[in-house]
Amino acid sequence: MNLQYVISIIFIGLAFSGCDNTRAVNSYVSEPSISGTPSPQPQRIVSLDYCADQYVLKMVEPHRILAVSPDADKPFSYMQEQAEALKAQGLKSVRSSAEDVLILKPDLVVRSYGGGPNAAKFFEQAGVPVLNVGWAGDLAGIKRVTREMAKGLGVPQHGEDIVSDMEARLKALDINIEGNRALYMTPSGVTSGPGSLVDEMLTAAGLENFQSEPGWRSLPLERLAYEQPDMVAAAFFDTNDRSRDKWSAMRHPIAKAQINTLPTVAISGAVMSCGGWFTVDGIEALASRQYIEGDL
Repeated sequence: MNLQYVISIIFIGLAFSGCDNTRAVNSYVSEPSISGTPSPQPQRIVSLDYCADQYVLKMVEPHRILAVSPDADKPFSYMQEQAEALKAQGLKSVRSSAEDVLILKPDLVVRSYGGGPNAAKFFEQAGVPVLNVGWAGDLAGIKRVTREMAKGLGVPQHGEDIVSDMEARLKALDINIEGNRALYMTPSGVTSGPGSLVDEMLTAAGLENFQSEPGWRSLPLERLAYEQPDMVAAAFFDTNDRSRDKWSAMRHPIAKAQINTLPTVAISGAVMSCGGWFTVDGIEALASRQYIEGDL
């Protein structure tokens, strides 16, 4: 390794050291974008966070993937099994610090939040193109991001195929109109109203959102004391350590009663963590009323 390369690693590492593992909302971009000029089909791809991992592991041939994030094979990663298999074959994990990434000599870095809001700028200064995963807040956005990510990764047709599969699965849904008011619940005690991806998922599944106020809000405990939904859509209960949420509204007896007494569809945190093509899995579970048996 030549001296100039080592110096560049040290310089950018110092400037970038305060950004490692930052998951601030403003580190996301609204649409997929590329900083720098990548090759038409990059061969040394490094992914910095588990949202980026999903696209890289789904779309890219294994021999073109140099490293993924340490979270790629965690339970909240939809592509967990693929990551585990590739890591068993020698695929590297890399932290999102500049020095750890640059020493690998990637020809493309893929990220959503990994490295913090200044990651793209710093890697571009080091001569490494960056593909930023766009934020998808609805199904149309997921399709757009999927196409743009596939294009940036050099596999545009793969993106079209994924979108076509999404559309075919949504069209094939057998909508059940019985028990049509659903409350979205999470271990942290929050729910989501109109204008969110969750609300669009419920609508696509033929359900009415019990939460009528827009945005993300605490569970409506007062309303639940005298009025109940027909069913519950419970997300993240498989990937969240509920013992940490000491002050969560989910710990209230009224909230617990909803899951204990109402028909409940459990949606994996891996399906909900990053808005992607796999959101359709959750919609299908809701539409077919895949109720759990026993406790979450």
